[in-house]
Amino acid sequence: MEIVLPARPEPLSITPERTAVLLVDMQNAFASKGGLLDLAGIDVEPAGAAVAKARVLADAARSAGIPVIYLVMGYPPDQSTAGGDDSPNPRKELALCLMRERPELRGKLLTFGSWDFQIVDALTPAADELVITKSRYSGFVGTPLDALLRGRGIRTLLMAGIASNVCVESTLRDAFFREYWPVMIEDATMPGGPPEIQQATIYNVTTFFGWVSTAHQVTQALAARGRSG
Repeated sequence: MEIVLPARPEPLSITPERTAVLLVDMQNAFASKGGLLDLAGIDVEPAGAAVAKARVLADAARSAGIPVIYLVMGYPPDQSTAGGDDSPNPRKELALCLMRERPELRGKLLTFGSWDFQIVDALTPAADELVITKSRYSGFVGTPLDALLRGRGIRTLLMAGIASNVCVESTLRDAFFREYWPVMIEDATMPGGPPEIQQATIYNVTTFFGWVSTAHQVTQALAARGRSG
């Protein structure tokens, strides 16, 4: 049964049975004081609100039988998946850059088993929920995400996470290129940078790559579907 999700630039008809929530990089690195973004001088104060809205989104999805899938960014201690001398990733990815510039941080940022790598407590996955580790900004690069979504018949992706302008937007663009219908949940995201960066990402999504909605709008649409069912 299709439902109409309020969204920009126009409402979008979605089928809950063919929809999934993607929570992108909701890790201490990006959402907590003392994490990677905080150490890099980026204000993480807005992350609390984004995490709270992501929790609302995830709980509403679970109640509606919509799967919640987690993407997390990280590397093994030897950084063997980070990219070698021919890769631009170590020159641009923030954790790798900081660990190179500040040797005392090596093994502490986005490293498997570290506090920085962990998903924030407020969004702890359920035991049966998928957690997919990636080593690039996009969740589709070098991961089984596409195969897992197609195997479940998923076509619509409700996307939340941090940073909206980096890993969320990268994954959303790749979803669009793979013929998924991506919806950015704007109040459940936070940019890696000043507020105008968020507006630029919203412009990109609404104009070129997908749709934008809110956690409340998703919750209300799913609740209305439940009442009509």
